[in-house]
Amino acid sequence: MNWIERLRQFFTWQHRQRLETIPALPFNLLPYESRDRLPYDQQTILQESLEAWRSNPLARRIVGLTSQYVVGGGVRITCNHPGSEQFLKNWWEHELNQCALRIYEWCDELTRAGELFFLLSTDAAGMTYIRAVPAAQISAIETAENDLQQELAYHQQLDGLGEEHTWAAYDSRSDSPDQAVMLHFAINRPPGAVRGESDLAPLLVWLNRYAIWLEDRARLNRYRNAFYFVVKSRFLSEAERAARQSVLNAVPPTPGSILVTDESEQWEVIHPRLESHEASTDGLSIKKMIAAGAGVPLHFLAEPESSTRSTAEAAGGPTFRHFEQRQLFFSEILRQLAVVAVRRRAMLDRRVDPEASIQVQVADLSARDNAALAIATQAASRTFFDLFDRGLINREELLRMVYRFAGEVQSQEAPAIDLDDPARQAVGSGGGGQQRSSKVIDPEQAEPRGVASL
Repeated sequence: MNWIERLRQFFTWQHRQRLETIPALPFNLLPYESRDRLPYDQQTILQESLEAWRSNPLARRIVGLTSQYVVGGGVRITCNHPGSEQFLKNWWEHELNQCALRIYEWCDELTRAGELFFLLSTDAAGMTYIRAVPAAQISAIETAENDLQQELAYHQQLDGLGEEHTWAAYDSRSDSPDQAVMLHFAINRPPGAVRGESDLAPLLVWLNRYAIWLEDRARLNRYRNAFYFVVKSRFLSEAERAARQSVLNAVPPTPGSILVTDESEQWEVIHPRLESHEASTDGLSIKKMIAAGAGVPLHFLAEPESSTRSTAEAAGGPTFRHFEQRQLFFSEILRQLAVVAVRRRAMLDRRVDPEASIQVQVADLSARDNAALAIATQAASRTFFDLFDRGLINREELLRMVYRFAGEVQSQEAPAIDLDDPARQAVGSGGGGQQRSSKVIDPEQAEPRGVASL
């Protein structure tokens, strides 16, 4: 070994020593840099969101809309392993879980509180039971010193003063079926924060203002219709005036009645002159703020705003995107819960595969989208099959384009389709009975270039 190699090894060893001695920088934010709300503000928003959902029709509608589109007609969990799929069916339909009914209130809580805390406990037979813990009862979350995403424990406040219980976070590496664990899922969480935030949080002030404005309008209309009769006459004494007033109060004139008086009495009506020509515009502006914060068009909140059907459909595009993202997030929550249940069962039952692939199937957001996709797929598939017959695209590209126009994502585990099957050769050109040509067309010269070897 020459001196150049020795010198290179020395500098390499010195560089490695310098890298190994550098400690990992902890991801801890200073108090004034915390991305989470203060505990008091967190509890206040949770309580106000729950109260708004209970008493404000707009808040109830916004939360209900999210669940109606995200959950839709229900959820189905499938698995590629027969034993695991049978267990998942029993776990999903168990009388102490009733997941098919609970998913709606779980989605409501996710929208209302911005986070979900699930407490998982497993019996001796390996059946896992799920209970959703209100986010307002979680007072603190313990995380790793150098990583906020590694949650270690959750502190739950109990009914007693100062009483709380600490639940360990789920860890797949050290999980035991006899230990109750908790899982945490959050939305609207900025990087560097631990807790999520309600979808209603930025809307609370505007929901309150709209409720106050609407109440003032109702009171204004009530006072505007109020009036008094003023009777002017010459009375000889106070007793005579009081007697006349008593007679009129005993039998007041009804609306639409006819009063006949002499020239000694004059009847007048006094009513408040309250003008509010711009009140409707103010209310619509507040409602627009609520709709913008909720991510829904105005016609979703019973406010047509003189919009046509085409503009209403165009306005629903971003809303469906928002619901689609929330649907993917909620599906992943259910999938992770199912994975934990399967892994715990597999520790006691060999018929269950802990590494089985689990998929969550949800309903489509809009039936109109299905009809449009069906028409687009039917029209485009004819062109793609024609290109495939001419050899301009291969079978993988054909399947990819058909799945794309159908609005679906091709599964990586999908079985290979034999397009040379005689039963499938009549599909080309819209199923007109034409068989796929065995000649490949050169895209440059538009001439056959030999037998297809696909």
